Amino acid sequence: MTEFRIARRQLLAGAASLAALSLAGCATSGSTSRLDEPAGVPADVLALYAARPNEPYPIPAARIDLVPPQYWRQVVADPTGEKPGTIVVDTANRYLYLVLPAGQAMRYGVGIGRDGFAWSGRARIAYKKAWPTWTPPSEMIAREPELEQYRNGMEPGLQNPLGARALYIFQDGKDTLYRLHGNPDVRSIGKAVSSGCVRLINQDVIDLYERVPSGALIVVM
Repeated sequence: MTEFRIARRQLLAGAASLAALSLAGCATSGSTSRLDEPAGVPADVLALYAARPNEPYPIPAARIDLVPPQYWRQVVADPTGEKPGTIVVDTANRYLYLVLPAGQAMRYGVGIGRDGFAWSGRARIAYKKAWPTWTPPSEMIAREPELEQYRNGMEPGLQNPLGARALYIFQDGKDTLYRLHGNPDVRSIGKAVSSGCVRLINQDVIDLYERVPSGALIVVM
């Protein structure tokens, strides 16, 4: 498995671009994945993406067979050089790393913002929410008038664009309006489709949510 070494100067250069972020929301493209039983996937991987019936909104098993194996959740050698507890998003390769002790990292596959909504820099996870409400910003509603009905918020649920969990990214105490969040459409993993936010399979964002405390450093390339 080929890994990359993140250049320190790339990470530092990204900080300037985050300060100039345009307002954006997190919208989901594509349809919800099918609920058929996945085939041709190792049992241990199927277990990672099994149904979660005890959630407030029961989550079906993810069709992980529709996701390329490199995007399945796995522990890898840490390629980032960051301190344990840091989240690093490699947008070029569609990976999110949570740096672990002893030179390792938990790697997740992600979907990222499409052209025109990409962003990068260093910030913090200010807080986290389980089954969050999604409120599209005014700029998004102007682009997509059909979202007017959600101006005051869309209730949590499986069709909510933020999915089962959301981690809110702030820089210098200010909300960037970008999130790490869940997503029911596994086909979006490894692609650039959202309005700027970083999306994970619902089972993966729950795993990340449980590992990462509020205040954690996040670096996005």
